[in-house]
Amino acid sequence: MNKASQPENGLSADSGSNMVPRYLQIKRQIVSKINSGQWPSGYRVPSEKELSTVFTVSRMTVNRALRELTLEGLLVRVQGVGTFVSRDKMGAALMAVRNIADEISARPDHRHRTKVILLEKLPATTEVAHQLEIEPNAITFHSVLLHYDNDVPVQIEDRYVNGKIAPDYLNMDFMLETPYVYLSRVAPLTEGEHIVEAVLPTAEEAAWLEVGRGEPCLQMRRRTWSHDLVVTSARLVYPGSRYRLEGRFHN
Repeated sequence: MNKASQPENGLSADSGSNMVPRYLQIKRQIVSKINSGQWPSGYRVPSEKELSTVFTVSRMTVNRALRELTLEGLLVRVQGVGTFVSRDKMGAALMAVRNIADEISARPDHRHRTKVILLEKLPATTEVAHQLEIEPNAITFHSVLLHYDNDVPVQIEDRYVNGKIAPDYLNMDFMLETPYVYLSRVAPLTEGEHIVEAVLPTAEEAAWLEVGRGEPCLQMRRRTWSHDLVVTSARLVYPGSRYRLEGRFHN
């Protein structure tokens, strides 16, 4: 293929790599374009038909390359629309308990905002009482917040709070400061517990996060203590395509 006939996307068959499976050649070229910045976040990848023409392979071979890159998190495939380079995922420390507003604002040109979905006072159910280590029917505060990164929803925060420890919880403006900030002020964190698993969102959660019902999400269940008292029990839900959890440890 001469220069004049090169496709606009810059892809070409790799005639010097006959020992490398064709689907892997396609993957390598796509990864190279992404890593070099030629295909930035949100870039629309050529169609299966276009790629099969460039590489002179079947669409089945192309489909395997795109499917594997999607599973690896580099691409996002939208049915009926096309395949796109994944947007950079926001990261959160797996073991640390941090303020999501700080995590977002620490990234260049990123802005955090919060939408309050629910804020109420409730007697503790048996399950909530168990999580907060309080008596059933004791006063708790329940909040559901949606956190945004540059107007893109990235976290549902569904939280129960021990009413005796944080009596002013319902009076706080969580569009100005997060529950993390308020709770750290009234009951400084001394211990935390995380349980992380993959889940599918409910219909309501999918609508809040603006994702499909079939998109896997990360769910973190978090409890925090101030000395020997449980302050809060929270369920945090992140869209899997926009978020990752990170951790580092030493022996």
